[in-house]
Amino acid sequence: MSDPAAPCLELGAAVLVVDDDVDIRETISMILEDEGYTVACASNGREALDYLREHRAPNLILLDLMMPVMDGVEFCNRQRQDPRLANIPVVIVTASGQAKEQSAALNAKAFIYKPLALDTLLEKVEQWSSRTTT
Repeated sequence: MSDPAAPCLELGAAVLVVDDDVDIRETISMILEDEGYTVACASNGREALDYLREHRAPNLILLDLMMPVMDGVEFCNRQRQDPRLANIPVVIVTASGQAKEQSAALNAKAFIYKPLALDTLLEKVEQWSSRTTT
């Protein structure tokens, strides 16, 4: 698995996975790396913002909403306030029954329900990461 603190490389589209559940972060990371994506991880919104300010912007952010320290809603509000980060697409990953409404309110590109369906995860990541295949 890639070092989560390492800068994004040119291997494939870069994805930042933000989720407080270590098992979910590691599973998503392994799946995406197996598909050729470069993956970094953060356990909450504050870690994600710190990562984004110190590294090259990823092509996509997969974001949980319910997290300690800084939740996904606050993360999205702060992301939109930073011109360097505002245009990074966000896909919400949540167990909330109100995912559609929450995603729309946060201007997220899409949402994925937990538990994750592998085909849905890969479809949304491919669609919104602007990954170019050679």
